[in-house]
Amino acid sequence: DGLSLVYATAEGVIAMNISNWDGTPLPLVSSKAKYSKFTWDEKQTQLAFLSADSVYLWDRKPIAARAVVTKGITDRGTLSFSRDGARLFFPTAPEKLNVKKEEGPKVNYDLWHWKDEAIQPMQKVRAAQDRNRSYRAVLHIADSKIVQLASPELPEITPNESGLFAFGSDDRPYRLSADYEDARTVDQYLVNTLTGERKLLGKQRNNNYAWSPDGKFGIRFDSKDWLCLNIATGNEANLTSGLNVAFANEDYDSPGRPGPYAGPFWTRDGKSILIHDRFDVWQVSPDGRLAKNLTDGTGRKRSIQFRVVRTDPEERQDGLDQTKPILLRAESLESRETGFFVDTVDGSAEPRQLIWSNKNYTAPIKAKSADVFMLAASTFREYSDLLITNSEMKSFAKVTDANPQLAGFNWGTSELMNFRSTEGQALKAAVYKPEGFDSTRKYPLMVYIYERLSQNVNTFNEPRPTNSINIPIYVSNGYIVVTPDIAYRAGYPGDSAMACVMPAIQKLIDQGIVDEKRIAIQGHSWGGYQIAYMLTRTNLFRAAEAGAVVTNMFSAYNGIRWGLGRPRQFQYERTQSRIGGTPWQYPLRFIENSPLFRADQVKTPILTMHNDADDAVPWYQGIEFYLSLRRLNKEIYLFNYNGEPHNLRIRANQRHFSARMFEFFEYYLKDAPKPEWMEKGRPFLEREPNGPNRPAASDDEP
Repeated sequence: DGLSLVYATAEGVIAMNISNWDGTPLPLVSSKAKYSKFTWDEKQTQLAFLSADSVYLWDRKPIAARAVVTKGITDRGTLSFSRDGARLFFPTAPEKLNVKKEEGPKVNYDLWHWKDEAIQPMQKVRAAQDRNRSYRAVLHIADSKIVQLASPELPEITPNESGLFAFGSDDRPYRLSADYEDARTVDQYLVNTLTGERKLLGKQRNNNYAWSPDGKFGIRFDSKDWLCLNIATGNEANLTSGLNVAFANEDYDSPGRPGPYAGPFWTRDGKSILIHDRFDVWQVSPDGRLAKNLTDGTGRKRSIQFRVVRTDPEERQDGLDQTKPILLRAESLESRETGFFVDTVDGSAEPRQLIWSNKNYTAPIKAKSADVFMLAASTFREYSDLLITNSEMKSFAKVTDANPQLAGFNWGTSELMNFRSTEGQALKAAVYKPEGFDSTRKYPLMVYIYERLSQNVNTFNEPRPTNSINIPIYVSNGYIVVTPDIAYRAGYPGDSAMACVMPAIQKLIDQGIVDEKRIAIQGHSWGGYQIAYMLTRTNLFRAAEAGAVVTNMFSAYNGIRWGLGRPRQFQYERTQSRIGGTPWQYPLRFIENSPLFRADQVKTPILTMHNDADDAVPWYQGIEFYLSLRRLNKEIYLFNYNGEPHNLRIRANQRHFSARMFEFFEYYLKDAPKPEWMEKGRPFLEREPNGPNRPAASDDEP
């Protein structure tokens, strides 16, 4: 309410309150300590804060704050009130870990034990977090009762808004399986915060419950259906098993567990939950007895994807007001046009359209006390400036002009192209063409791949250096760029890429707008892997850049994602690499999908970047790729930016590599002069006098 100011000094905590007295500073605490985590309750009648050994409460009266907890606490956690202010959740500290001192001379070593819950690199990454771990407790303020809720056996506690119950999760039995599973597995508990009693809700689950706004229900997704737990009765209802549509993402094409499309969203009265299938929004009751298609099947009939929008910027939300229209963001899965509709809970009419355009509209935010909405809209050539409108969205006022310089640039256009994979699957690609495109000309073609990218057809991309091509820069310089969607068959990711990318290229060739002798391809990480695979099967490409690439799935399977300290096994068994099992189950899949074993088939000149501090893909994968092709006398250039991770972070390095990549493609696709680095390389002796961190060369500018 802006009527009190509380601040910490070296001597204590001071309050200034202009409503109750004359502004004279009021000492709340008068002792030297570090004070932190100042937190108001919902009604702003109480303030809580921490010192190194105490939790304090102040009731905004002209008296000092009182210490309500004085032992076992830590400032390494969060403070939070229940919505009614009756309970305060605070962090407690575990016992200090006593490190055993070994006798004799100091020896530095790691012991990798086969029963370790996490491998040593993961333990190292988590060491600071584990040393500073805290466990949530609760103070019931009225009777000064303290209950310890979390513990090493149940480390994670999520209270409901009333603070009377909490969900807890225990992942200890499944920590070993986290190395190769796609999702975290836990045992789930319901915790009574008055008594600390824990009730087991289920074992070996992959998704935690989320609380309803009123705290009476918990909802979770089990990779197929939505389920809702009634806290009072203990009954769990399946909300979607009787509905004849899928609520798990049908485009998920990895061997792991798919997630839900979106949601859930509760209504404020707690009687309805809004969930999403691929196209439409459904209204279901918490007991699963009532279910209706809120959008009346309009989404499926028109191939429009409806998604509920929360326009309330408040951090603590009560649920959607069921008495007011529900705002829906809509996107055509055919054209990628977007817009907004409104619908009503318990209504019978179809969604009412507010605005629809060939633009990418962002979800709006509503002003707290006025019928004013702020959002942004972009296309490939239109920057996403901020717009102001009202709930009817009949007109928009542009309130920013962040990129007026765009008017002076040769930018380009974007469009969607339909095509079919060699396996007959209908797919889309975003095609970007130069300004003043001439359909009678044949242009050089740049192919950029990852997974599904056509949804970005109306996304604005600012010109900037990165690990990958910048589409506006290449289009502005006379290239056609295509980003085809890739759909995968579990066990055969490389073949899947071939089956989708090659037909998209062929369709552009058939249109007569692409010079088939001047086609290049570029991708980073997963995109780089697919390119390396494709180069062992086709000679279509005049040149290729494949960054941070996996070429040997056997060695990569037992590699480590150093940024997380996590083994990479899960990626091959359950997620992006899509092998679907171990090397012992599918040895041939690991061989067939590894470009290394067909390196002798490569005839395309290759540029690659793999940095020695890559925290996602072990950089020895890049070395294996380079050494194999070098041994075979194949043309390959490997850039290693010393100390850089998976993605370049230092601006000078980003600019340097973007320039080298542009020169590489210009040489092969436009017959530009061959740059010196391609002719002579860069001998280590040339850099040695200034050391590995010498200033960047003067030719860094693109």
